[in-house]
Amino acid sequence: MLRTEFPIVGLGASAGGIQALEAFFRGMPENPGVAFVVVSHLSTSHEHLLLDAIARHTSLAAMIGVDNQQLEPNCVYLLPRDALMSIGQRRLRVIKRPANLSVRRPVDLFFSALAQDCLDYAAGIVLSGGNSDGTLGIKAIKEYGGLTLAQATDADGPVNPEMPASAIASGWIDFALPASEMARKLAELGVGLSLRSESGADTQEGGDPNGLGASGTIIRELLRAGIGHDSSGYNDQDFMRRVRRRMQIKQLGTVDAYIEHLNQAPQEAVALFHDLSVGTTNFFKDAEAFDVLNRLVIPELLQGRGATDTVRIWVPGCATGEEAYALAMLLREHMDTMAAPPRVRLFATDVDDWALLAARAARYPGQLLEGMSRERRDRHFLADGDGYVVNKHLRDMCIFAPHGVVRDPPFARIDLISCRNLLICSDRQVQQQIIPTFHYSLQPNGFLLLGAAEDAGEVGSLFKAIERKHRIFQRRNGQPVAPRLAFSSWPLQAASLPSSMHRPGEAVGATLHAAIERQVLTRHAPAHVVINGNGDVLYYSNGTGKFLQAEMGVPSHQVLTLARKGLRPDLRALLHEAAETGKSARRETVAFEDDEGRLQRVSLEVEPLSWQRDTETRFLVLFFQRGMDSEGSAPSPAQSPQDGVARHVEIELLQVRERLQSMAEEYEAALEELSSSNEELLSVNEELQSANEELEASKEELVSLNEELHTVNDELHSKVDELDRCNNDLNVLFDKAAIATLFLDRNLIIRSFTPAISDVFNILPSDCGRPITDLASRFDLPAFAKDIEHVYTDYRPVERRIASPMDGKHYLLRMVPHSGADNHVDGVVVTFIDITDIIKVERRHRVLIADLQRRTRSLFAIAQTVAQSPLVDGDAFKRFNNRLSALERVRGMLDVEWRIERRDATDYLLLEIPLDDTSASQEGSESALS
Repeated sequence: MLRTEFPIVGLGASAGGIQALEAFFRGMPENPGVAFVVVSHLSTSHEHLLLDAIARHTSLAAMIGVDNQQLEPNCVYLLPRDALMSIGQRRLRVIKRPANLSVRRPVDLFFSALAQDCLDYAAGIVLSGGNSDGTLGIKAIKEYGGLTLAQATDADGPVNPEMPASAIASGWIDFALPASEMARKLAELGVGLSLRSESGADTQEGGDPNGLGASGTIIRELLRAGIGHDSSGYNDQDFMRRVRRRMQIKQLGTVDAYIEHLNQAPQEAVALFHDLSVGTTNFFKDAEAFDVLNRLVIPELLQGRGATDTVRIWVPGCATGEEAYALAMLLREHMDTMAAPPRVRLFATDVDDWALLAARAARYPGQLLEGMSRERRDRHFLADGDGYVVNKHLRDMCIFAPHGVVRDPPFARIDLISCRNLLICSDRQVQQQIIPTFHYSLQPNGFLLLGAAEDAGEVGSLFKAIERKHRIFQRRNGQPVAPRLAFSSWPLQAASLPSSMHRPGEAVGATLHAAIERQVLTRHAPAHVVINGNGDVLYYSNGTGKFLQAEMGVPSHQVLTLARKGLRPDLRALLHEAAETGKSARRETVAFEDDEGRLQRVSLEVEPLSWQRDTETRFLVLFFQRGMDSEGSAPSPAQSPQDGVARHVEIELLQVRERLQSMAEEYEAALEELSSSNEELLSVNEELQSANEELEASKEELVSLNEELHTVNDELHSKVDELDRCNNDLNVLFDKAAIATLFLDRNLIIRSFTPAISDVFNILPSDCGRPITDLASRFDLPAFAKDIEHVYTDYRPVERRIASPMDGKHYLLRMVPHSGADNHVDGVVVTFIDITDIIKVERRHRVLIADLQRRTRSLFAIAQTVAQSPLVDGDAFKRFNNRLSALERVRGMLDVEWRIERRDATDYLLLEIPLDDTSASQEGSESALS
């Protein structure tokens, strides 16, 4: 993993992204010293349009990215068409987008690769877009210490706010700014990044390669004082990287300035702790490890368990809960195959209250579930907008609680511990304390699951490997190893090597050995041992066998376990005194029995050991031999009574010491029981809290349901009003229209009718629902039922003219099929249109036509008689007579066709009169028609 020498900024955009990118680059200064990579969802036809838009608003070199292209500062690279883009060692990786890719998330893909490649030199910006792409990528950048920005609303957008809104809602955004202000902010942060790099040497103190020294200790103390969390266990390198990230955001050039800022702004401690607590969790992260766990461990956990049994699982460092819910899914899937499954209590703990709130809410963006099978997603999740909510049957299994593995008492009687993200963030001392804690918490043959990046070398003596590749271990049985607490909680709370794993001299090099020897030879030269803050022996001198003795059972390097019984109470008191005061503590003439039962006397001294190479607290324990009483023999009769009394007192004192030691051991056992009881109370409290949350959720659901009912009720009211208006319109139409209309069903039952129908039938409003055949008609309708049947069978209208014998009225009877919403004929509509006036007009028309025809025939006869006298019987008369005959035939045809079709009489003349080359003309004076 190669860290870049200049920041690389990824920009993700979709719908409306061109306007946002124009606003972003419009405010970009010249030579910002940053490389920009634009990843968008825009169609392939907009590729050059986007390139031209960016080039118009910036002096930076803009280009389409190509595979294996080396990134350079002051350049802009665009995602090519139909491709996906990644990055490695500051080089673009461009691949053709698979045709079968169902979900396009190019922004998440590039941001995730950018975070892993550039660490805290990466920055991610989410601009206008129409989905939640970029949210997971922003999370990855945040986890690796980079900067995150999202577009806020201003005059330039966002046109579509879904992408930036999803990123902001995730809580992983450092700055939410309008697009036009982002360039200025990036320039300021870039200066802060340069200051941070240049001042790296200045921030290093005491030869500490991570730049911590006294300043790091002060920051840890301020963090503990501000929020109550001990950060001493965090890996120094990771801790300082997060501190420098906060310095960059606040644009502070030195650690001293940041310490001053911490003193003046208490909320900064919360922000720093939140950065430290960001976890890299995901559902089924490292799928192969979960497959092995599902195949080897889960069946064994549930085997032989009944409905009255309980399986207890602990997930320390659970972050936002993805790993805990993934384990719950595997367990639930196995439990569903059992007739009487056991109860499962999955304790998921973390020190970040914000992360625990997110875990309890159990709502995750849809893209987090994309690697999960559709069957598993539908089984364990409920869709909620663009996200998913964990089902209740999984939430009931999980208990989320604030808990520090080092700070708080451990859980007990655990069957499986899954710790995949905690040890990698802790320093070696904390790791050495956590592993024995896990051993103590697990039941015999319990299982331990570590992450792929966790160091598994520390667990060998306490656990046996079940599947070493995926870090699955099983607890070795034997004498349990109690969790070791430091002599004082602060600042001497530090972890040490597990006692059963320690090798003499391993933690102390040759130089340290020489320093110890010099100090002892100069001041004491007695038998001595060197221990750490937890009481583990790091170094033995010669002659310690008289005072320390290994007991039967699991090997231990705890000095209080190795010390002979008579020395343990005084040695314990001296260790606490030295740890609390930081000064030497001494106890004179402490009596104890040796292996032969003789009473020995020794002076004990414990003093802090001066060692400047690291910050771990160590103590030097010195044993000063003071001899023994009368060689340990029983008093003889010749001895004085005073000696016998003294001997008796010493024996009673030894017995009191033994009883005191027994009481101390009982006290420690009781303390462990109290820790277990406290853990049970914590579980009960968490269950009550979970039940309360369920009640709150049920209340919210009821409120939501009530709101939906109100909405439906309002919609129904609007529909009723609309129906009332339509009904009123129909009533007005029925009342005002003079057309008699009757609505019948297939059985001739009256559905409805207009008031004008009373002119045809003797009908009353109460007759709806009666057959029409039961009513008397004012007309003779013999084929009425038959015509209706034709309408049903042929689906064609039927029209007839009917006349009333009583009042002489004429009607046009029209029957048409009535179709329902499904186009199925379920009735007939019968209309009676009054055409009495039309019939009268037609009669008058026929009278006029008959009179016209009579007049025409008279005219033809007169014309023939007049023409016969001058023309006599010549050819001219014959031709004239033929034409008159043709006109008479035309008149006769008009008499027949008049009622059928109106035609031009000229058409008939052209048919009857042959046209040839001859023509006729008539000369004479003009006559006027009158």
